[in-house]
Amino acid sequence: MRSRPIYALSGVLATLVGVAAGHLVAAVLDPATSPVLAVGSQVIDLTPTPMKEWAIRQFGSRDKDVLIGSVLAGVLVLSAVAGLLARRRFRYGAAMLVVLVGVAALTALRRPDAEPLDVLPALAAAVVGVGSLWLLARRLPDSAGKSSPGAEDAALSGTAPTRRGVLITAGVLAIAAAAMGGAGRLIGQARGRIGDIAFPAPAEPAPAFPTGIERQVPGVTPLRVPTGDFYRVDTRLDVPIVDVDGWTLTIDGMVDQELKFSFDDLLEMPLIERDITLTCVSNSVGGPYVGGARWIGVRLADLLDRAGVLAGVDQIFSTDVDGMTIGTPYELATDGRDAMIALGMNGEALPREHGYPARMVVPGLYGFISACKWIERITLTTYAEQDSYWTDRDWATDAPIKISSRIDTPKVLETIDAGDTFIGGVAWAQQNGGVATVQVQIDGGPWQDAMLGPSAGNDYWRQWYLPWTAESGTHNLACRVIDGNGATQTAVRAEPFPEGSSGIQTLIVKVA
Repeated sequence: MRSRPIYALSGVLATLVGVAAGHLVAAVLDPATSPVLAVGSQVIDLTPTPMKEWAIRQFGSRDKDVLIGSVLAGVLVLSAVAGLLARRRFRYGAAMLVVLVGVAALTALRRPDAEPLDVLPALAAAVVGVGSLWLLARRLPDSAGKSSPGAEDAALSGTAPTRRGVLITAGVLAIAAAAMGGAGRLIGQARGRIGDIAFPAPAEPAPAFPTGIERQVPGVTPLRVPTGDFYRVDTRLDVPIVDVDGWTLTIDGMVDQELKFSFDDLLEMPLIERDITLTCVSNSVGGPYVGGARWIGVRLADLLDRAGVLAGVDQIFSTDVDGMTIGTPYELATDGRDAMIALGMNGEALPREHGYPARMVVPGLYGFISACKWIERITLTTYAEQDSYWTDRDWATDAPIKISSRIDTPKVLETIDAGDTFIGGVAWAQQNGGVATVQVQIDGGPWQDAMLGPSAGNDYWRQWYLPWTAESGTHNLACRVIDGNGATQTAVRAEPFPEGSSGIQTLIVKVA
């Protein structure tokens, strides 16, 4: 039996069993304390902004999966080294595994809302991982081809190391890892189920929602994005599991009185219902991180009025259930726009991925300065007094959404048939009189006015399309929007950092 590769694989298997045990314990306590997720979250916090933006551009909504996979791959490489060390001396390999788990424990305890119990998943991973390595190592030969420590006793009992014994032990451990990982997943799903919530009729209902043109113009994004397709961009590798019965929203800081609201308290207040388009600051020109939905919740101004905001406040400092912070300009959030603490999305409770049980929604501002999900505290303060997560990383503090447009059909480098067709997409221009005109340019020619879909309000995007008789060859297409105040989408290119991208989307299509 060639011992070196087997020992390396033993280290990997032992680590996987330990990680599965840690994941199971974390599912019971708090998913964010799972060893791999804890390390991954720390990696996100330490990653330079340009690298984060590159990852979002390259991998889109899969960036978190790529990060988790990368962290796990790195851990498994080091665990293989631990297995090789155990070939020389078991205690060396065990020490290596303990160090790996120690890093996970440290990162879990560095979380803003960390508690002593948060170390338990890492402790479980250490005990189970080292124990699994010991079970495997005692059945393997050492570097000289002799039995490993403890094998002498095994020989006396007739259980000396054999290939069959190694395979049986490895198989049992693999089954145990799969069982613990599966149990952790089932527990997480059970804890994360959201019961039916009956929303009272809103005091200020939204107007009847118009019928979009997506059926007449196939390929154009639906006017209302289905909840399951709505984009998600945040720093979380997991999704918080919040017990709504124990959840409260606290308003404190520079206020006359500190207030706490339960979920039921918010449901009993006058609710507003609004159609609002959200946009992520990481959205590149023509990118996917924008979407329209119907939101229901409590007007933010109503909550602040109850607390009584003191003079001098310039920042609404929001904190989520895990300590993530977002700073919103007080003046913009209270200038009459329909800023709210949203409780529902598209007629149902917020999905956990989008902030259940409550999140902030402020039309006209990029999400990184307004859309705190899983919110549990609103602190009225100043920018001089407190830096939020993103401002501490040199992103802008005042970032209104830039007017922009996107071509949905035809796609980049798509080959289409010659003849009568259309060019279509969406455009948005919040807090600027809405979308007044969308124009399309073909092969550098004159800008042509497109046909607009129905309006759902200035805070909502609009669909558009332009009939086109496509001729054979390669064509360059571009689009731009003009808002209700007469401002034209700028052609000046800018990257998302630090206050949002800008420029004109252009793409190439081929006509057969």
